[in-house]
Amino acid sequence: MSEHSVRVRVPATSANLGPGFDALGIACTLYNEMTLTLMHEKGLHISARGEGALYIPSDSRNIVWKSIQYILERAGRADEFQGAKIRMSNRIPLSRGLGSSATAIVAGLTAANALLDCPFDRHDILQLATDIEGHPDNVAPAIYGGFTVNTVTRGHVECFSFLPRIFLRFVVMVPDFYLSTKSARQVLPAKVPRSDAVFNISHAAMMVAALARGSEKHLENAFEDALHQTYRAPLIPGMFDVFAAAKKAGAYGAALSGAGPCLIAFVPEHRKCTEDVAAAMQEAFRAHDVEARPLHLRLDTKGARVLRRREAITK
Repeated sequence: MSEHSVRVRVPATSANLGPGFDALGIACTLYNEMTLTLMHEKGLHISARGEGALYIPSDSRNIVWKSIQYILERAGRADEFQGAKIRMSNRIPLSRGLGSSATAIVAGLTAANALLDCPFDRHDILQLATDIEGHPDNVAPAIYGGFTVNTVTRGHVECFSFLPRIFLRFVVMVPDFYLSTKSARQVLPAKVPRSDAVFNISHAAMMVAALARGSEKHLENAFEDALHQTYRAPLIPGMFDVFAAAKKAGAYGAALSGAGPCLIAFVPEHRKCTEDVAAAMQEAFRAHDVEARPLHLRLDTKGARVLRRREAITK
C-alpha cells in the first residue's frame, strides 16, 4: 500500500473592497503553501512555519484538517482515510483581513480533492468552502483568482471571476495589532438605513462596471462605503485619515481589507506611485500612534493551484 502527497499554493485575498460587503473580493500575489499526505490509519501530524505558526492548532481543531474531513465525508471516503500529515508554509498574516482562514480552508479542500482524483470541480469546492466559512467573499477569489463577484441564493453559491481592464497594484498596510473577524462583526448594526443600502449597491455596481470596461474616471468614488467601515473605524485608529492620505498620494481609493485591520489602497499601475502611497499611509497611521508595514501586491490570476503530486511512502 502506498501513500501519496500533494502540494498546493493558495493566494491571499481581500474582501469587500469598500462597498461590496460580503460580495466582492480579489486574489493577491501573496501565498500560503501546504503539503498533504492522507493516511489510512488514524493519526494527525501537523507542522507550520512562517506567519502565525505559533498560533496554529496542531490537533483536530486545525481548520485545514476540518476542511479535509469535510470533503472526505462528502466524497464518502472518510472511513478510508482517517489520518493525515499536513505541512504548512505561511506568508499571509493571521487575523489581519487577508483571508488567512479562507486560504486554509481552500488549501485543505483543494489538496484532498486532488488526492481523491478530483471528484469535485471548482464550483463544488466553492460551495464546500462557503459551507465551512459561512460566506464566499474570501474563499471565491482564493479558488478562482482575479476579481470576483459572489452571490448566495437560497444557499446556492455563484461566482463570477474576471480580470479588470485597468491594471492595478495594491498597497496593503499591515498594522502591528490583530483584529478578529468576530470582533469586527460584533460592532455592525443589525439594520441599516435604506439610503445606505442604496449607496452601497450603486457604488459596488459602479466599481465592477468601471473595472470591466476600463473606465478610470468612474473609480474615483467607487470605493466608498456606508455599510461597515464607519462602524469599524473605532477599531482601527486613523483609518479614514489613512484612506485620504492614500488617495492624495495617487491611489484611486482605499478600503478596509476584509474585516481589518489591514487597509488596502488601489493604485493605477501607470502612475508608478506605490512607494508614495505606502509612505503616505504609513505616516498617517503613525500620526495615530500605529506602526504598520506595507505589502506591495498585484492581482493573482490563477487562484488555488496544485504544484505537485508524488508517491511518498510504499508499505
